[in-house]
Amino acid sequence: MTPTDRFTGFVGHARAAGRLVVQPRMGFGELHRMRAGLRAVREADATTVGTVTLDSYTRCHDDATARRALRDDPAGLNGFPLLAHGVPAVRSLLQDCSSAGFPVQIRHGTPLPLRLFRAMADAGADATEGGPVSYCLPYGRVPLARAVAEWSAGCELLAAQPVPPHMETFGGCMLGQLCPPSLLVALSVLEAMFFQEHGLRGISLSYAQQVHRGQDLEALAALRRLAGERLSTPHHLVLYTFMGVFPRTEAGSRRLLAESARLAVHGGAERLVVKTPAEAHRIPTVEENVTSLEYAASVAATTPDRADSYRATESGLYEEARTLVDATLEAGRTLGDCLVNAFARGVLDVPYCLHPDNANRARATIDARSMLGWSRAGGMPVTATAAAPVTARRLTELLTHNRRRFDRDAVRHPLRSAS
Repeated sequence: MTPTDRFTGFVGHARAAGRLVVQPRMGFGELHRMRAGLRAVREADATTVGTVTLDSYTRCHDDATARRALRDDPAGLNGFPLLAHGVPAVRSLLQDCSSAGFPVQIRHGTPLPLRLFRAMADAGADATEGGPVSYCLPYGRVPLARAVAEWSAGCELLAAQPVPPHMETFGGCMLGQLCPPSLLVALSVLEAMFFQEHGLRGISLSYAQQVHRGQDLEALAALRRLAGERLSTPHHLVLYTFMGVFPRTEAGSRRLLAESARLAVHGGAERLVVKTPAEAHRIPTVEENVTSLEYAASVAATTPDRADSYRATESGLYEEARTLVDATLEAGRTLGDCLVNAFARGVLDVPYCLHPDNANRARATIDARSMLGWSRAGGMPVTATAAAPVTARRLTELLTHNRRRFDRDAVRHPLRSAS
């Protein structure tokens, strides 16, 4: 039996103890700042795992520019240049900061991860994340078939390690917002099945908070049910605090973060990736990350397991997600073939995604109940509601729905918003 990776083990122990694991999205250019950030997260008054988020040059394989930035202006980098620092330096960083009691995940954002996976394996990373679809379609123009081939090789490389690192899907976070939950659930499950097919044995499935708490609860339940049906490997759910246009006010941001912590508790997610009030303006500091981690953990710790105000909707979300998964699995022999063919046929179609391999015929909207759904199905086996075409003005309204809602409520109820 393959040994359990320590990231999986850590989350499992926290779940058994009734504690929500909280995690930042954090990366800095300089080694000393990255080390200080990891140590601060480790010492936070919360059950935490660490994050090393890579910079955009490294994600795009622009090694020369990453090295030049590291030499000339490391503070200006928007993440950690792993390849520019080199494997020995990264191995030393991880050995100094990570442990069974504080595993660290490396987040990268590239559709072509093989070089990075090789460096992560050599450095002894505990975990990474992404996926052949979720790190391809939103981030550039790399052909999906090429991304699938490289992710296949990369996953097999990681699976061949003595203790393979944990792998998290990013399919449940597609585009951050305005992707109906049934597709998020289906993509998260399909990427998890892809990882399992290529030998990985510690997996987590992502889902990003959207615009309606009941619908998000229904989505988390559907994700857990489908994952239980389709995966034989240990797995858990990770919820992301809303990833779209963030509230401008601090009170609105804190209210949105608190809502995500309560959603994680009531939806049974084992891990929460948080955001900070600084998100609407700039990259957050270490201190701001720690403050948000501790705040989210405190909200989770004081949230009852059940509440009348947290009821899942019953919209058939599980059935629709299962239909999408089943239709995809009919499209090829391997999971990789299935994904490529499903997008080519429009069976999978991410609304508002401009990648050349995405049909971009499906459309989403927020309805009168403030729920996210399909306004146009394209070639997907989903049910669309009759709705007016989404104009540019309407799209702006949809994108700013949560920002306006949480900022407005923060003004109306300042004391409740800060609680």
